[in-house]
Amino acid sequence: MYQIKKPDSIKKRKRVGCGPGSGHGKTSCRGQKGQRSRSGYSQQAGFEGGQMPLQRRVPKRGFNNYTRKEFQVVNLSSIDKLGLDSVTPALLVEKRIVNHSDRLIKVLGNGEIKKSVTIVADAFSKSAIEKIKKAGGNPVIRKSPSVVEE
Repeated sequence: MYQIKKPDSIKKRKRVGCGPGSGHGKTSCRGQKGQRSRSGYSQQAGFEGGQMPLQRRVPKRGFNNYTRKEFQVVNLSSIDKLGLDSVTPALLVEKRIVNHSDRLIKVLGNGEIKKSVTIVADAFSKSAIEKIKKAGGNPVIRKSPSVVEE
C-alpha cells in the first residue's frame, strides 16, 4: 500500500533532444548559435565572458618564494612531556604533536628538557641542540622524508 519515496538527491537525468513535445528538443536547451551551443565546448577556469578575470584584477604584492621549505615545528617542552628516551617523526605523528611524518620537522628550543633523549628530525635550532646535548641527549638529523613535501 505505501511506497518508500526516493530521496530528492536522486533525480532522473534531463533527456534533451527528444523531440519538440518534450520541451527540450531541437536545440537541446543550448540556445541558437555560438560557442556554447557546439559540441566539445569547455570553458577555461576563471573565464568571465571576456571581462578581466578576478585573478588578474586583484593586485599582487610581495615576493612568493617557491623554494621555501615549510617546517612543522615541535618545542622541547612537548618532547619532554612524552617522557621517552628516543623520539622519531612517526612517534610524533602517533602522539599528535605533528600531523605528517613525511613532511619536514624542526625542533625548537622552547622549554626545558630534563632527561637524555635521542631526537630524529629534519632541523634543530641552535638553542634546541644546546639544551638536548646539555641534558645528555643526541639530536639526529633525518636524511630526508620518505615523500617530498607538496
